[in-house]
Amino acid sequence: MSDTAQDEKRIRDEAAGWYARLNNTTISTETLRAFRDWRRDERHAGAYAEIEAFWVRAGKLKHDEDLRQAAQDALNRKPRLQMGPLSKPGPRSLAALIAVFALAAVLAIAWPLTQGRVYETEIGEQRIVRLADGSRVHIDTQSRIRVRYRDATRQVTLEEGRAYFQVAKDPGRPFAVKAGGAEVRALGTAFEVRRTNGQSIVTLAEGAVRVTHDEQSWDLTPGQQISLKDQNTGRAIQQVDVGVATSWTSGRLVFRATPLSTALSEVNRYSPTQITLAEPTLRQAPVSGAFDTGDTEAFVAAISDLFDLEVAARDDQHILLRARP
Repeated sequence: MSDTAQDEKRIRDEAAGWYARLNNTTISTETLRAFRDWRRDERHAGAYAEIEAFWVRAGKLKHDEDLRQAAQDALNRKPRLQMGPLSKPGPRSLAALIAVFALAAVLAIAWPLTQGRVYETEIGEQRIVRLADGSRVHIDTQSRIRVRYRDATRQVTLEEGRAYFQVAKDPGRPFAVKAGGAEVRALGTAFEVRRTNGQSIVTLAEGAVRVTHDEQSWDLTPGQQISLKDQNTGRAIQQVDVGVATSWTSGRLVFRATPLSTALSEVNRYSPTQITLAEPTLRQAPVSGAFDTGDTEAFVAAISDLFDLEVAARDDQHILLRARP
């Protein structure tokens, strides 16, 4: 789990604990003061507002057998948490602690229903996820998606990175992917969406999709790619080689007359060891070839031979390339 995801989970858990504590019968002035101090952070205030709104919505699920069972299991479980500085041993503090356990159990089941389930990958990792409707998502390195399914819609948000979607047909529930200000809607098709440098890039492999952005829309045909910038309505549609554009899904990076700087950026995404080029005149030099994702050494060897470069410095995190003297 990334540091960002862990931080979000910690804040959400704290918000759930505060909600349970503040809804206890007796609340001390010290507790209220501590809560106000905690809530001064905008992230904390936002998380608490979400928990509060969620708990109202969750009240509609009070007859759900799974939720009742989860809460009962939590109540039957012996608490193991240590008392914090704001708590004092006794019946009320124990009741509040049990309430936190019950709330956490309910949230663990019901939270994904409203907030969506998150899938993410670390550096060099790829992951294939089969969604509830049979759709498949191939998640690239350093990527994060959030999935929310409803009766009428199937919604996925690409929060960062890149993913390839193979959508199961379901005419009654459109499949939509949001990436920044862009949205891609499809039925029974295959396409790639990428978030990079303040823009969303959509590449259609099969079928048809409609891409919307700032109240404009474009219908793509297989082999077309559209790039949409976040800060304005500028867009660019081009014909691409789908096999090359989506080669990463097979564990390979294929370059065909790709600018060296672009190829370097792609290779660097799959490794903690970053390659830097000390020759600005070579940034636009074309590179062609196929490399395994994460095989930094093979790429360094290839471009060193091609452009007469040498390794000027290196450690576990960095490789500097420059022209041979």
